[in-house]
Amino acid sequence: MKKYLVKRLLQIVPVIFIITFVVFVLVYMAGDPVALMLPEDSSESDREALRAALGLNDSFVVQYFRFLADLSQGNFGTSFKYSQEALPLVLERLPATFELATASMIVATLMSIPLGIYSARKRNSLVDLFITSGSVLGKAMPNFWLGILLILLFAVNMELFPVSGRDGLSNLILPALTLGTGVAAEMTRLVRSSMLEILNQDYIRTARSKGLSNSMVVYKHAFRNSLNPVITIMGVQISHLVAGALVTESVFSWPGLGLLLVQAVNGRDMAVVQAAVLVIAVLVILINLIIDLIYRLLDPRIHYS
Repeated sequence: MKKYLVKRLLQIVPVIFIITFVVFVLVYMAGDPVALMLPEDSSESDREALRAALGLNDSFVVQYFRFLADLSQGNFGTSFKYSQEALPLVLERLPATFELATASMIVATLMSIPLGIYSARKRNSLVDLFITSGSVLGKAMPNFWLGILLILLFAVNMELFPVSGRDGLSNLILPALTLGTGVAAEMTRLVRSSMLEILNQDYIRTARSKGLSNSMVVYKHAFRNSLNPVITIMGVQISHLVAGALVTESVFSWPGLGLLLVQAVNGRDMAVVQAAVLVIAVLVILINLIIDLIYRLLDPRIHYS
């Protein structure tokens, strides 16, 4: 296990290096940030002076290696919009994103596991058809569209929840439902298919032949052994929730990393864009590593080399 963990940690280094290169290239091609940093009536000499001060007149290679040198010291640059260092600004928004992602995963888990198990137990029934159709519909609905519908229904018409902000639990419910619905749809289908595969195994038929109750067979034997693919999709979806909450945070003005990244892209605040993308990339890599280690705890038969 230790050898595997060290190997995976060493693999992170080239991945991060590639990500830094891709992010820098995209930022380099995004346009001239000086056009947004100075007023429209500024002279060309002022713009050239600012470009020289920022090192934007240097070649691509020089700028990239300067970026790597600063990155090695934890320096992502300064946000010209917020007039503060980019990395602390990004890390300041992480708790809000983690809060939304955690709440969304709780919603998705509470919805998907009971529905997936019940759908597998009632295979090919009308209930099964209704659940599987609903999961397809939930996966097909865009987050922004669902979020707007929830705002119109529960915030505007019924006035049950606030529209935006992060002032308490009531502000969290609608964005968590919006973000968690698509994840629940994906997980429901996987739980159903995994349960159907396990329920057809010989040891399940043996357990039933011993007179065990259906609930005991389903929840103690079948569900526990179907957890590995469920954990896999949960890990993937947690990464998706952390990295892909941009639209939902924008719709509900949730002050997380996603909203900050959208605003930075729109304002060409490249220091913040670089810091946010790299932080998200590192989080996704670490989450995937943690999920791999959880496999070993759930199933001792799994060995890593």
